[in-house]
Amino acid sequence: MKDINPKDFKVTPPFIIEKFSTNLNIKASGDKKKEALRDVSKKLAELQEKMYANNRYNVLIVLQGMDTSGKDSLIKQVFKNFNARGVVVYSFKKPSERELKHDYLWRHYIALPERGKFGVFNRSHYENVLVTRVHPEYLLNENLPGIEDVKDIPADIWHQRFDQINNFEEHITLNGTIVIKFFLNISRDEQRKRLLRRLELPSHNWKFSPADLDERALWDEYQKYYEEAISNTSKPHAPWYAIPADDKRMARLLVAKAILNELEKYNFHEPEVNEEVLENINVYKKKLESEG
Repeated sequence: MKDINPKDFKVTPPFIIEKFSTNLNIKASGDKKKEALRDVSKKLAELQEKMYANNRYNVLIVLQGMDTSGKDSLIKQVFKNFNARGVVVYSFKKPSERELKHDYLWRHYIALPERGKFGVFNRSHYENVLVTRVHPEYLLNENLPGIEDVKDIPADIWHQRFDQINNFEEHITLNGTIVIKFFLNISRDEQRKRLLRRLELPSHNWKFSPADLDERALWDEYQKYYEEAISNTSKPHAPWYAIPADDKRMARLLVAKAILNELEKYNFHEPEVNEEVLENINVYKKKLESEG
């Protein structure tokens, strides 16, 4: 299979969606893609074990994309070789009453992974400059000072939020969080096919909601706001990758390879063993063996 370099999909602002492919049309069997993903996933799992022992870093993976872009299945496949305790997935839904009593970043901050672990945000703080921007009436639920009606929303609030998100991500990276963000770039036609599949397969009917069609009608708005959000927040310390997502298997492989490339920049290593332990290993072994 042709070697694909994930660096080719790393976003350097300005981000223009049309310049990024939604399908690489790689001529390789599904089995070969699965095998390649399995190899990369195992390497990631090994790195996570070292990172856990090192206890200095944690990793935040941000996944964003239009409906049906494949976020759930990607998470399942990319992290399947991990120790279950090594990765925590958060799927952010509509904010709860409690969450709305805090600022919009609060629920994301408290969901950050512990040192040594991976955290995956299935949708994320970026919903607050995407969905909320397409539906500005949602902003009223936050009870922000001076905003009683949609017409009260200041024009610069979105750029304020870009700055706030950048500050948030810079803060956590300075404290040991490695942030890697992925936009799963699916074509409108592929989304149509996947929505149809949900309707045609009885086992997938539960995935469909009439609201999916309402949001699909706003496709162009979402694309515009994705461009603006990613252009303003793809930074060296928290990069965005625009991943071709029409081919789910290839998308999973590209995400896994991109994560591996980013983590290989770090020298994760196990802590040095206590000298007393080293000097007395044989003593400890004999003591345990004698119990048998």
